[in-house]
Amino acid sequence: MSEDKKNDAACVADRRAVLRGAAGLSALAAGTGLMGVMETAQAAAAAVTSFAIAVLPDTQFYSRYATTDEGQQFQNHYGSTPFEAQTSWIANNAAAYNIPFVIHLGDVVDQVGKPNQWRVADAAMAKLETAGVPYSILAGNHDVLTDYDYHQASDQNSGTDAQRNLASEPYLQWFPTSRAARQNTFKERHSSGFHEYHVFEAHGVKFMVLSLSWRISNAGIAWARDVIARNPGVPVILSNHQLLNIGSDGVTPLETDYGKMLWDKLIRDNDQIFMTLNGHHHGAAHLRKFNDFGNEVHQMVVDYQMDYQGGNAMMRLYEVDLVGNKIDVMSFSPWVVQKPAHTRNQFDFAELSQANNRFSIPINFKKRFAGFLRWRPTVSVTGAAILPRVRSDLLSGYVEPVPPVTRAPADINDFPVVSDTYAHWRAPANLTEGQVVRVGEALPDIAGGFDMTRAPLQGPAQVGDVVWSKDKHHLSSAAGSVRFKNSDKTVGRLSAFLTAMGANVNGRSFWTGYTIEAFVKIPADWNSDKHRWGNILGRQGNRGNVPGGYRGGDPEASSVLFAISSLREVQWEVVPASNAQYAQTNWSGELIRDTWYHVAIVNDPATATTTLYIDGAPVLRNVANAATGTRSQANPLPWIIGAGWWNGVLDDGYYGWVGEMRLVGKPIPQDQWLTARRG
Repeated sequence: MSEDKKNDAACVADRRAVLRGAAGLSALAAGTGLMGVMETAQAAAAAVTSFAIAVLPDTQFYSRYATTDEGQQFQNHYGSTPFEAQTSWIANNAAAYNIPFVIHLGDVVDQVGKPNQWRVADAAMAKLETAGVPYSILAGNHDVLTDYDYHQASDQNSGTDAQRNLASEPYLQWFPTSRAARQNTFKERHSSGFHEYHVFEAHGVKFMVLSLSWRISNAGIAWARDVIARNPGVPVILSNHQLLNIGSDGVTPLETDYGKMLWDKLIRDNDQIFMTLNGHHHGAAHLRKFNDFGNEVHQMVVDYQMDYQGGNAMMRLYEVDLVGNKIDVMSFSPWVVQKPAHTRNQFDFAELSQANNRFSIPINFKKRFAGFLRWRPTVSVTGAAILPRVRSDLLSGYVEPVPPVTRAPADINDFPVVSDTYAHWRAPANLTEGQVVRVGEALPDIAGGFDMTRAPLQGPAQVGDVVWSKDKHHLSSAAGSVRFKNSDKTVGRLSAFLTAMGANVNGRSFWTGYTIEAFVKIPADWNSDKHRWGNILGRQGNRGNVPGGYRGGDPEASSVLFAISSLREVQWEVVPASNAQYAQTNWSGELIRDTWYHVAIVNDPATATTTLYIDGAPVLRNVANAATGTRSQANPLPWIIGAGWWNGVLDDGYYGWVGEMRLVGKPIPQDQWLTARRG
């Protein structure tokens, strides 16, 4: 892209800077603008010899939340579903945009043992089959019965296709070899049924797509090498579920042990492999490596599942320009533009235009393939670039939602005061950065006067494990936050704040609904082994003892779990007041380390919903048919900040920062949240 184009794109993008998706990452909404005009003009100036490959990253949540098991959340809210929107768009546009092939990157479903999720995936992929658009597909870790997600090293003796009971694997039942063979590009599958390869032709050049499912065995790698050897002169695109990872910033490529193993055993000495594609890791990144022949191998990871609505049907087109010597990449959603306008919000993007989602890869194809192929593509005398046409058609008549205007607080009192606020805990106004919070020192409640105090030390905990901090979310009006340091579940090290015995807030059950707000940040060195299931907020007392006859799991746990899971997700789990027999749980997507988030949980009896919001975006995994409130003990016990509760003792300490936290005894709209101003 020229510097002029970059500058023009930046001008457009700067006007559209908003928070992207449930993770709250900075994103840029797409627009045609001057850049689009320039692209269209350039496309018309000369014939283009190109084709496009459609790529579907992890579709697991699309399959899950379109089912009756999960209340058909997409269909009920939008009248359509994201997975089918993707494949229908491809089926309807493959001819117009010269899309000869589609690649699915795995995690077809979220829960391998749920047939209804496979039915959703089956119907979506059948759209391509009916239209005669060939595709490759592979199994991700969620698509196999035993998920060896933590076997990342090069050990090929566990968790691979060689250790599976092939007769019982749902993936092989729903997407068997016989189904793959219906594609006119299909050539062969490995004997396990998990790996396949296709060959398609575009502009007189044959290309192979070699698709390897989750954790390939050594025998599978030997098969893949043999496949390439039997197809000399064919450039290879290697698709795999996990190969390249992404750094904590969400954009930097990060190599994995498994990816390095594939590089050493399959890629580096096979010059025909010029590009790899994988999902699994959340975000998007691109890494250029050089093989044993000194040639480039472009590795790309893309996975939108932790963004708004489980990815919002974001997919990719890779336009391969054989004469222009480049591959242009576009990330877009055919579903967003068809959503009813009143349902779209600031987290809906028709296209992602950040540098890791919209970019161009220069490749001198003749030089790159010279070692194994005489480069003689059939050159077009007519034709225009594909992606500018897709962009123009996609955005035609589409009105981008206007993001709400946010304003930094003017002072420590610049927040909406809301009636029925039961407690509002925040760091003191005169705090000193890094000052130790002494045992018995207060975390003030500026609403009801129900201050929390730091609990006595237990086990290996030390006084210096909790400090005041001036670090805070940019929309928080508080002076700062409280930081929990050195929490470590492997040794039982934790610290906590508690309300006083007998405090009126202890007995609140929120019968008329609630809004719980908190600002949180987990550190850059957060570690799952040490810090998983760290509780931000809880209540003392075993949930099995609450009135109402609790019959669910973990009766020893608290009736409130506001925690960070082993996957850095926000977990909100409560035993409701109106139906205390079972707990109800909301889950966010993955939080990025070293990033402040505003979390709001709204329980609304009028709509029978409990909705979890991350930086204002409703998450996908919310509770429908929700019960009301959250149950307290018959003999009310204290609230907890910084730890959880398990069978009579504090447990599962939180590691990170907690900004101000507010408990309101009713559902309130966003313009009354702590991220808003006092008016």
